[in-house]
Amino acid sequence: MMKFDILTLFPKIFDDVLSESIIGRAQKNNLIEINPIDIRKFSDNKHKKVDDYPYGGGGGMVMTPQPIFDAYLSITRNLSYKPKLIYLSPQGKVLDQKKVRELSKENHLVLLCGHYEGIDERVIEEIVDEEISIGDYVLTGGELPAMVLIDSISRLVPGVLSSEEAYKSESHYDGLLEYPQYTRPYEFCGKKVPDILLSGHHANIQEWKRQQSLKRTMEKRPDLLK
Repeated sequence: MMKFDILTLFPKIFDDVLSESIIGRAQKNNLIEINPIDIRKFSDNKHKKVDDYPYGGGGGMVMTPQPIFDAYLSITRNLSYKPKLIYLSPQGKVLDQKKVRELSKENHLVLLCGHYEGIDERVIEEIVDEEISIGDYVLTGGELPAMVLIDSISRLVPGVLSSEEAYKSESHYDGLLEYPQYTRPYEFCGKKVPDILLSGHHANIQEWKRQQSLKRTMEKRPDLLK
């Protein structure tokens, strides 16, 4: 089983999104486990305050280290190993399929979702193993990136999809974009399904798919061919 613990100020965000479709079924089948943990509950401030003004001035607020660190200890205190902790951050390495495959080999991931102007640097130095971004832009918090990470990794956990073929032919798995897909009806808006897909000749169909993947990658993402 793949386990995800999520350190967040907004645990309810994850309930609806990750309880549906493939990820929801994977949880029901005990293939993955997702545990949102409310950082605010670990604040030793009587008002459960989790942020403060930054030293040195500047706009916005910074998440204080104590609640984050204690929330993390609630996960690891009785473990005989250290789970890999990922901080979802715009300063991290941009997520790609290679990294997704690498992380899918882990058994336990802890995802830290920042907010405001970020988190106290000492938390990063003390417990964070890796920072990951889902793109070169800024979001309100780390919750959406955490969902993206969980979804992309979970698809590669054995048993979550019906077969390996279900993800091995997808865009980016082997560095190329996926070939065009067609279904019924045979003709739609005057356009017909390519005849080769109806030929029943497996080798020719595979060659067509490969050529179409190369063509589509060249047209849409030539940078991937490097």
